[in-house]
Amino acid sequence: MNSCDITLAGQSLRALGSGALHWPEKALLVVSDLHLGKAERLARRGGAILPPYETRDTLLRLEADIRATDPARIICLGDSLDDDAARAGIGPAEIETIDAMQCGRDWIWITGNHDPAPRDLGGRVAEEAVLGPLGFRHIAGDRVPEISGHYHPKARLALGGRVVSRRCFLHDANRIIMPAYGTYTGGLDWTASPLADLMHLGACAVLTGQRPCKVPVPRPAPPSTTARRATRRHAV
Repeated sequence: MNSCDITLAGQSLRALGSGALHWPEKALLVVSDLHLGKAERLARRGGAILPPYETRDTLLRLEADIRATDPARIICLGDSLDDDAARAGIGPAEIETIDAMQCGRDWIWITGNHDPAPRDLGGRVAEEAVLGPLGFRHIAGDRVPEISGHYHPKARLALGGRVVSRRCFLHDANRIIMPAYGTYTGGLDWTASPLADLMHLGACAVLTGQRPCKVPVPRPAPPSTTARRATRRHAV
């Protein structure tokens, strides 16, 4: 399985090309921001009409990661449903897939800001979880080391004369911010605030895809002398 090694609080983790995070020592698989039912939610609210296959595609990719890693525990880091009403749009085949993936495993739905977490899809619901030295929550907080989601980080790189955009993990010595796992989810530029504010100097990104790779996170350029002078004048 394509992966890239990450160390957080002395723990050896594997960032998978799919956007999932594997902790082999704890037999744990972590995913974030599944946003199941996004196509249905957009159609329901009069938005763009998208092919209604993203829930099935997201679950099939998760099913493949579970087969490859055989975890004893799975943590979904919030926004597992695209909104509170999205549960009604999940069909019987998808429910059956979720049931099969949960069989014999401890499955934790962390609550998100889009949804309070599904309470009738098996597993258990929690605002946060702690395993060993690591905390797991939807939105990055002050208690570190932690693993969180919410921001959907995405890297933009110039490669071979073209700009490539890839979902990515962001990590430093204190935290890992997961990429969105859902098929139709967008992304926030890896240098944008608040991601730039959360990541300390020396932070790295792991780009997802067929060949996950680690790259340094660029720091935002300091303001020019002219901009600094304008700021000082404005402050006065």
